[in-house]
Amino acid sequence: MNKKNISRAVIIAILIGSLLNLINSYDVFWEGKYTNRNTLKIILTYITPFCVSIYSSIKSSKQID
Repeated sequence: MNKKNISRAVIIAILIGSLLNLINSYDVFWEGKYTNRNTLKIILTYITPFCVSIYSSIKSSKQID
């Protein structure tokens, strides 16, 4: 895992996580009804694409070697 893969995964997490949060939690944003449960869901929505991106980068680099 190198710095380039991590920075790419962060960018993907921000873009995809934001899109997924708008789709899944738009009512929370519009109505402002934040709860601890919603906060956890929002954070996990950013972590998931980050982990998928890192995992695929690692698998891809191992196949090349």
